[in-house]
Amino acid sequence: MSNFGLVIAIMLSAFITGGLARLAVPGPDPMPAWMTVTIGLAGSGVGFGVAAATHGHHPYAASLSAFGTAILAVIAYRKLIQKRPIVGAEALRFPRRGIGVKEYRERLSQAGVDPDRLLDQALEAQRRREQDSPPEDEERKEQ
Repeated sequence: MSNFGLVIAIMLSAFITGGLARLAVPGPDPMPAWMTVTIGLAGSGVGFGVAAATHGHHPYAASLSAFGTAILAVIAYRKLIQKRPIVGAEALRFPRRGIGVKEYRERLSQAGVDPDRLLDQALEAQRRREQDSPPEDEERKEQ
């Protein structure tokens, strides 16, 4: 394999690892593709190093360690850069800061979408459904 092919394979692998790590953490994470690749590269590099130190050159340990480290990188980015929670309803809210967030918000605004209202509307609809449906205990009594 040529050096160019190797670089392309590494970048593709990093993009997939970073993308899966972003999917593993709930909530929107708008960021450019290069940031996803960076998260994947950092996770893979550190994860492979940790796996080599703890498990030798076991391929499954290296892959899982790389993926776990990439997830930790996404969590660190969310907590330190975006300053938002990892779990709960607020984690599902569209971020206000971060790399690429301003541009993404502008594109949504041009499309007529208010990202701040999306979660509020979804939570309100969920509250209405819960109020309209009888509690499970009452349903069991009726049966």
